[in-house]
Amino acid sequence: MTALPSQMRCIDIPEFGSPTVLRSTTRDLPIAGAHQVLVKVAAAGVNRPDCLQRAGYYPVPPGASDLPGLEIAGEVVALGQEVDSSLLGLKVCALVQGGGYAEYCVADVALCLPIPDGFEMEAAACLPETCFTVWSNVFDRGGLKAGETLLVQGGASGIGTTAVQMAKSLGFRVFATAGSDEKCRAVEALGAERSINYKTEDFVAVVKEATGGRGVNVILDMVAGDYMQREVKAVADDGRIVLIAFLGGAKAQVDFGEVMRRRITITGSTLRPRSVAFKADIATSLLEKVWPLLNSGKMKPVIHARFPLEQAAEAHALMESGTHMGKIVLLLK
Repeated sequence: MTALPSQMRCIDIPEFGSPTVLRSTTRDLPIAGAHQVLVKVAAAGVNRPDCLQRAGYYPVPPGASDLPGLEIAGEVVALGQEVDSSLLGLKVCALVQGGGYAEYCVADVALCLPIPDGFEMEAAACLPETCFTVWSNVFDRGGLKAGETLLVQGGASGIGTTAVQMAKSLGFRVFATAGSDEKCRAVEALGAERSINYKTEDFVAVVKEATGGRGVNVILDMVAGDYMQREVKAVADDGRIVLIAFLGGAKAQVDFGEVMRRRITITGSTLRPRSVAFKADIATSLLEKVWPLLNSGKMKPVIHARFPLEQAAEAHALMESGTHMGKIVLLLK
């Protein structure tokens, strides 16, 4: 293979603040650990945690790169000491702890997944963070099982479009919220039985009517705040509300009497600080349950916009505007 350069282009965060603080710079190439590979990055997904890190609200886990970027796609160009030589030259997408906004990034072997059939690198880069997050929270933590129903808050987001497609493709009834009639129709085209315009409709009333008054079994929530008590009303007895973000505020007033009477579970998680072993178990589930859906074309990422690496600030501004539908991707030449 071609000799590797000593330095790489990347985007760093010299100070916390608005998208304009992001800076294009150069750094030495990272070195793969014993059970890691070095990936020449072709594309990197942009995610809400990247924006939170840039703003100073998402601390970097110990040992992780301080560069933003949690999901990448590219070619394996160097191996750690304990990695099988057959992986050299393999094209993969990977969930990483940081460092994705760069020409080269290290990834744990256990968190590298094959590029699905027919996927371009930019599409593959949209998969890891969203698929790991959705599977971990909807199916593992939320325990969605046969015959149950799911409500996805923010159905037009990258996480939302993934959750709607994944659950629908696996045979579940799915409802979602979105911020405009246009987005609602687009989310329904992805598989939602009913998408609810949260600006003009009451999601509690809609899902109650659609489920014969029972409510949905699982809610994937990235809003929190004043949505929490409404979600307690919208969820079925023995239902599960799973938090993955709190765009509507980190505090809420909830009637815990109702939570107790109806045996409702309120839980949540963050993925980035979890161990490699924990994430590797999710990767195994994805390969078994979700990758066949991607290979067959039943699922595919919705890409709203593509930016060159050097325009990461513009990508973050778009993410925070809330006007996008699906994923935002950074491309590297």
